[in-house]
Amino acid sequence: MPGRPVPSRRTVLRSAALTPVAGLGLAACSPGDDGAAPARPTAPVDLGTDGEVVKGATKLYRDANVVVSRAEDGSLKAFSTVCTHAGCPIKKLQGTKLVCPCHGSEFDARTGEVLHAPATVPLIELPVDVKQGRIVASPGT
Repeated sequence: MPGRPVPSRRTVLRSAALTPVAGLGLAACSPGDDGAAPARPTAPVDLGTDGEVVKGATKLYRDANVVVSRAEDGSLKAFSTVCTHAGCPIKKLQGTKLVCPCHGSEFDARTGEVLHAPATVPLIELPVDVKQGRIVASPGT
């Protein structure tokens, strides 16, 4: 066609080589079936004995993707430890700070609030109770 430049062989080959790389980058930054965890449990989860989380402490339950903290007044709070940025399960608790391995987002384990981007949305709070001496987190609504 007149008026339309024909791409060089080099341009065509470079584009073909970069297409799979761009796809990998998009896949690494998006939640999916390859590691993204459900944002909240689908049923009540028995986390352990009530004595596991003492006043002023925070405990990460990696297998359940839940973190529980107990305030000085004895009340419990629980949050999903699935990062709100890309759906990665958070498996690292430093003091009261949760650190996402995928992109470095950080959250306060006691409040769920974002401490460091790229996440901008707090963690999902989960209903938590003590039933027959056991800490139980529920999916909520």
